[in-house]
Amino acid sequence: MQDMSRIIHRDLRAPPPVAVRAEGLWIEDDQGRRYADACGGAAVSCLGHAHPALVAAVRDQVGRLDYVHTGFFSNRPAEELARVMLTDAPAGLSHIYFVSGGSEAIEASLKIARQYFVERGEPGRTRFIARRQSYHGNTLGALSVGGNMARRALYDPILIPASLVEPCFAYRFKREDETEEEYGARAAASLEAEILRHPPGTVAAFLAETVVGATAGSVPPVPGYFRRIREICDRHGVLLILDEVMSGMGRCGTLHACTAEGIVPDILVVAKGLGAGVQPIGAMLVSEAIVDAIRDGSGAFQHGHTYLSHPVACAAALAVQRELREGGLLERVAPMGAVLADLLTERFGNHPHVGDIRGRGLFWSIELVADRATREPFDPARKLHARVREAAMARGLLVYPMGGTIDGRRGDHVTLAPPFTVTEEELAMIVERLGDAVEAALEA
Repeated sequence: MQDMSRIIHRDLRAPPPVAVRAEGLWIEDDQGRRYADACGGAAVSCLGHAHPALVAAVRDQVGRLDYVHTGFFSNRPAEELARVMLTDAPAGLSHIYFVSGGSEAIEASLKIARQYFVERGEPGRTRFIARRQSYHGNTLGALSVGGNMARRALYDPILIPASLVEPCFAYRFKREDETEEEYGARAAASLEAEILRHPPGTVAAFLAETVVGATAGSVPPVPGYFRRIREICDRHGVLLILDEVMSGMGRCGTLHACTAEGIVPDILVVAKGLGAGVQPIGAMLVSEAIVDAIRDGSGAFQHGHTYLSHPVACAAALAVQRELREGGLLERVAPMGAVLADLLTERFGNHPHVGDIRGRGLFWSIELVADRATREPFDPARKLHARVREAAMARGLLVYPMGGTIDGRRGDHVTLAPPFTVTEEELAMIVERLGDAVEAALEA
């Protein structure tokens, strides 16, 4: 019998198995069981596990320079990573800020948006607007602008005030008599209505996931939605912050998911796949206008963390960027994503309890429903998403399921986010095991 764990695990009543090694698609636990990692943890391990180029980059950097504080020094991996990332960044994004993960990057985006308006002489802009059924992180600031009601509930009394408007979630909220363009216009109009509900000059920024991740499951926007959002923000002098922590860094088939929407945000947040899980790292890409306002004003961003621009983390992320570009892995995402979409459609397209198959690139989800015709969800008490997770693990498959898909309480979905190195044979195995797991969960 194992000694009792002293870690505060996610479930204190059921400690997880102990992983001991991983390579490529596979993770092995201390009992010798192997699991196909079809979700990269949480869409993190985009190059698979123990990728040789990433391992070598980390080993080399630790031996050269392990850590320096940014109050004293910059470092070459951070400077080079910034140069490489900004070379391919959406036009107008000119500077970058490296942190330890997505929540930190969202916190930084809220703070720099606030400081930008103070530097411009608009200190009254203190309000942030986001969307229902969104997720932006678990620190208090990030949670305050998130629309995952289940995660917010316990902490509501200590969250900062923020507004939540309509999501862009066609499967659940588009009316039958609407075209996608009409629905997108209606969803975007809820942002303008909320801006106008507040006194002029009080809204600082609007935050949105370009492709919605954990809370709703790989939900892409309808065409034209984000162009309308960009127009609304510009009309009212509101900054647009796009959260691509989960959907960015190639996951959706383009380096930045917003490229497919034809817009440029004022602030772009990335993480997860940025370091491919080899090192914890996130980043905030910021427009030149914001940086200029601070440089010409107080001269310094009033924010900081101990591990900003960590040399080893930046070296790992730089190796990821090189593999995406020089290794041709970014070009694999769209065609392999099409293979995954076809496999999911073949397996679940006519399934009586799969209402929607949605996604982009190698970022796909199925939504489970009690009734396909009416889209009625399963009783939340059944916790179907958790049953699917358990059944998948029993079959040597790791997937990323979530409940509360519709409104934070009702609805179940399962997300797949395999590595960009995945093969067609591995994708077929993943979908086959997922199919078996779904059937087992439905019968339980």
